[in-house]
Amino acid sequence: MRTPELQRATTAALSTASSLGLRADDAIVLHDSNKLTLRLLPCDVVARVAPEARQVARFEVELARGLAGSGYPVAALAPGPEPRVHERDGFVITLWTYYEPMAPPEIPPADYAHALQRLHAGLRALDVPAPRFTDRVERARRLVADHDRTPELADADRELLADTLRRLGRAIGERGGAEQLLHGEPHPGNVLATPDGPRFIDFETCCRGPVEFDLAHAPEEAADHYPGVDHALLRRCRTLVLAMVTAWRWDRDDQFPDGRGLGTEWLGRIRAARERDGRDALG
Repeated sequence: MRTPELQRATTAALSTASSLGLRADDAIVLHDSNKLTLRLLPCDVVARVAPEARQVARFEVELARGLAGSGYPVAALAPGPEPRVHERDGFVITLWTYYEPMAPPEIPPADYAHALQRLHAGLRALDVPAPRFTDRVERARRLVADHDRTPELADADRELLADTLRRLGRAIGERGGAEQLLHGEPHPGNVLATPDGPRFIDFETCCRGPVEFDLAHAPEEAADHYPGVDHALLRRCRTLVLAMVTAWRWDRDDQFPDGRGLGTEWLGRIRAARERDGRDALG
């Protein structure tokens, strides 16, 4: 968030916590991009703050409640206050349990895969509406096609991303294999290393699709420990996911740290993947 918005979001989080009887005198920024994550002190609760239009927070809370009670590897909502979405000063605020970071924070690939497998088992048991992964691919494709929203994207790069998103989205979407409810973005930034094992956070990108779509976000070595992986499909999903996140880095409103630098680096990786795998890999 930009500085004025960040200050308002922080004040909104502190005021919300205080109104619920939590002592919140200070806030430490844990993560700041399109959404703000704060550690509130001394109550030691995590507040996630997003613009009010992003009502997906309600879905995220519902999902966390459904998974947490059964012992699945997800971050728990904050104990005490009623687990719901709070609205204040144009923001939606949700409160979560704070987990002290482990040292080292890296999660071994086998543990990562086991936790993701358990998460998928929990998600299969939930009956909640969620978009298909192809909806997210289409949003990325529309972003790439919108010159006003991606003014710094060069024509050749725009064509590369559009073609990759179109071909791979269609090839994976029409394959006809098993699909289920997924996390949507279980990359290392959305997994906490805790004394009780890995815990997944940030379910706002939850969608339906093949488990390989989720595995495409995880460290490559994790797939070696996840049973029944279709490795040909996984390679396609990895290139598709890379094209999606690259498109988002070129959004004029993107606030991800060093977004343009990462977008340029990832464009090179997409070209390398296409040269390595050939056009057949694109469907």
